[in-house]
Amino acid sequence: MNQLSVGMDTPVVVDRRTLVGYDNYLAAQRTVDTLSDAGFPVENLAIVGSDLRLEETVTGRMTNGRAALTGAGSGLVFGLVVGMFLGLFTSTTLSFFMLVLWAGLWGAVMGAAFGFINHFFTGGKRDFASRSAIVAGRYDVLVAASHFDHARAVMEGAPVQADTVVVEAPPSAGPYDPAAGRPATPPADPQTASSVTARQRPDS
Repeated sequence: MNQLSVGMDTPVVVDRRTLVGYDNYLAAQRTVDTLSDAGFPVENLAIVGSDLRLEETVTGRMTNGRAALTGAGSGLVFGLVVGMFLGLFTSTTLSFFMLVLWAGLWGAVMGAAFGFINHFFTGGKRDFASRSAIVAGRYDVLVAASHFDHARAVMEGAPVQADTVVVEAPPSAGPYDPAAGRPATPPADPQTASSVTARQRPDS
C-alpha cells in the first residue's frame, strides 16, 4: 500500500468553513465547549484569530529599588529550587534545611544586585514595568465542511450568551488555507459577477 509522505514545508489546505465569529477569544472558546457538550466531534474545529496586534499594558513605575526587589524575588525562588536539589545529597535533615535557606538567601541577594544594576544602566530610558500580549481583532470558529451542517444545527439549538458579540462573517466561505491565515477565495461565478457589475454600473 502506497503512503503519501508530506514534508514539513508542504502546505496543507483544509476544507473548513466559518461557523461563527466573535470579537473575543472567550466567546469562541464557549462555542467549542457548547459543541463538545453536545457530543460534536471537536477535532473537526479550529479557532483562528485575525487582525493581530501587540498590546503592552503598563503595570507601574519602575525604579532602582523596585527593580532590586523584583530581582530579589526571582533570585529567591531560583535559589530555593537549587538548594532543594542540592539538599537531596545531604545526610541529615538539618543540613538539608540549612542548605535550602542559604541557597535562597544568596539567590535573593544576587537577584537584587542583578536587578538593580540592570535597571541602573538603562539610564532612565524605561522607567516603567509592563506586560505584552498578542491579541486578535476577531476570532472565527471554523469547522470541517463535512460537519458544517451538524455544527450549525447544534448552535441553533444552544442558548446564546448574554455577553457574546457576534461579528459579521467574511464574504468568503471556501477552504481555509493555514499558510494564508484566512479562507481561500472561491472562484467567482461568471453570471454572478456580471450581475454584480451591472448593479454597480451607473446609469448612462
